[in-house]
Amino acid sequence: MEAIAKAKNVKISSQKAKLVMDLIRGRMYSEARDLLRFTNKRAAGLIFKVLESARANAELLAQKDNVLVDVDELWVKECHADTGTTKYRRRVRPAPMGRAYRERRHYSHFTIVVSSDKREKTRAGKAKSKSTEAPEEEAD
Repeated sequence: MEAIAKAKNVKISSQKAKLVMDLIRGRMYSEARDLLRFTNKRAAGLIFKVLESARANAELLAQKDNVLVDVDELWVKECHADTGTTKYRRRVRPAPMGRAYRERRHYSHFTIVVSSDKREKTRAGKAKSKSTEAPEEEAD
């Protein structure tokens, strides 16, 4: 069973959020939760809320389908931060050679998918590389 949680227009750039998302991708829910609690990044608190929402959505879906889901079995199947809108402010920032840049405020969208299905055998949910697979021989 999979549960999805999304947060839109979060006031942080997606580049900064992706650094924290990479830490929790493919991990068990409890391990990801502990990592986010003790990570010293501003995005960690925002992503923590979305992870908790995904867990609550999984419990709600399980209750709705009359299925028992253990929180210890949940793992982060997929998580990503996409670029949201950019708000251009009237303020200007100093730039080289007497020029000025307009101030930009970046927003992003978070998506976290947790699953209770069996995890793949590959490391951190990545697909197997072609170098590990044996090439097929063609018969002439």
